[in-house]
Amino acid sequence: MSTIEKQIPTSNGASVGDLPVHGAATSGQRPAERKEPSYLTADKGLKSWLFTVDHKRIGIMYLVGVLSFFLVGGLFALAIRFELLWPEAGNFFETADGYNKAFTLHGAIMTFLFVIPIIPAALGNFFLPLMIGAKDVAFPKLNLLSFHLYVLGGATLVYTIFAGSLDTGWTFYTPYSTETGTAVISATLGVFILGFSSILTGVNFIVTIHKMRAPGMTWMRIPLFLWALYATAIIQVLATPVIGITLMLLTVERVFGIGIFDPALGGDPVLYQHFFWFYSHPAVYIMILPAFGVISEIFTIHSRKRIFGYKAIAYSSLSIAVISFLVWGHHMFVSGQSNLAGLIFSFLTFLVAIPTGVKVFSWVGTLYGGSIRLNTPMLYGLSFIFIFSIGGLTGLFLGALSVDVQLHDTYFIVAHFHYVMMGGVFIAFMSGLHHWWPKMTGRMYSEFLAKIGCLLVFVGFNMTFFSQFMLGSQGMPRRYYTYDQVSPELVELFTFWHRSSSAGSAILASGIFLTLGYLVFSIFKGQAVGPNPWGGVSLEWETDSPPIKHNFAHDPVCTRGPYDFDEVLAAERA
Repeated sequence: MSTIEKQIPTSNGASVGDLPVHGAATSGQRPAERKEPSYLTADKGLKSWLFTVDHKRIGIMYLVGVLSFFLVGGLFALAIRFELLWPEAGNFFETADGYNKAFTLHGAIMTFLFVIPIIPAALGNFFLPLMIGAKDVAFPKLNLLSFHLYVLGGATLVYTIFAGSLDTGWTFYTPYSTETGTAVISATLGVFILGFSSILTGVNFIVTIHKMRAPGMTWMRIPLFLWALYATAIIQVLATPVIGITLMLLTVERVFGIGIFDPALGGDPVLYQHFFWFYSHPAVYIMILPAFGVISEIFTIHSRKRIFGYKAIAYSSLSIAVISFLVWGHHMFVSGQSNLAGLIFSFLTFLVAIPTGVKVFSWVGTLYGGSIRLNTPMLYGLSFIFIFSIGGLTGLFLGALSVDVQLHDTYFIVAHFHYVMMGGVFIAFMSGLHHWWPKMTGRMYSEFLAKIGCLLVFVGFNMTFFSQFMLGSQGMPRRYYTYDQVSPELVELFTFWHRSSSAGSAILASGIFLTLGYLVFSIFKGQAVGPNPWGGVSLEWETDSPPIKHNFAHDPVCTRGPYDFDEVLAAERA
């Protein structure tokens, strides 16, 4: 994509852009001797991390924080699956109230503290300036404030566990949230604070992409990951204030007894749903759009082929961002809205599938005829295509009014949501994490263990959630912790699929813990790599691994597109 005015030499005299596909270390050459310390060693001590304005360190702190909350939310999920191994009540939770609190906290932690921030806040913060040739984001101190707000909001939300917990579901639906005696205010306050973190990050990303691109980097030379982050940032800035105001109104109603959503006080609970989903459906794309961007990077680099349909993928990200504000009503087909409104929202739901399909077909077109390397990032990328396609297609079923009425509030919804959010976002994150891990740490993980981990995650995920499609299609309602009050035939059927789902969750968890183990081990014992272990041509591969504190030793200048592999391949053939 670009060259550096004075390219950093490697130990064998070649420039960074001339490195072979697997980089210096993986091709038997020694990594380049660095002239400046990396961002990891430039400053010492915990304080230097907590108050840093280096976007790379902030990205790493986000990564650690988000994965820590993921562990907490995952433990709640395993407890839920253990409870449902048997049809009778009381297997793990003594009461239905305890079960309600568990799935509420699982949903709230996973949604607000993991799925929404994991790719933009962690990978986006680390790589956005590197990919546009900047030394940092536009507002470094604002970036640090965003992280501190994330920690504060996360701590406030998790405090709910010790303050009476929460039993409303992660959506805080009224009248549940106005009548319950659980810690609604601390939970909504946590989400309110997290909203400020999201908004500030979005503003920072927009300004950085607009104002800090390297000379020669036009809009049509921006990597597709950044197009996805740009579209995501627009949604963050425009949609997040809506959820903040909604939760503030909910808190005012609980504290002062003002009728806003409570019908007993003259309020309208359906109004809450409109406000909540006007934010929360765009929030789905805050989660999934960065995942799309990651997959675009993975497929082009690991198939050694120019991306198919660059402009179509870039514009489709913006199209999804726009349409995402128009489809909130498909969450409310059974709320009593008019038939005309239901038809309009159903049509718009199908419409959003078009730009999404453009991406999928472009990815397949990129793979066709490419020199595909079945390494771990690519395996996770292929897993994403399979899993997200199932999630997307089942979303079309739920966009049809007649089908949605039958499947509403069943496990079919749970399965669809997890195939899109967990299967889409988490699998894409795993692909991007393995892709950029050598750049972030300067070390390569065990490819053998990584492939085993990928297999466990893929098999475990599909066992866990495809079983729930079967449960939902047979009428198993969501949020129930017992299912022994139906016919013996259904009890037997539900027990089989719940046990299949629970077994899959154990396999999935083993794959995740294996991944955590070999990644941490690689930090200390992994093989050192050169600047460009995968043979990429975008700017982040033209600095050291791990990058130096100020990213580049010289100011980058953009001279080609982000996926122009022709020159690199010609050099390799020569």
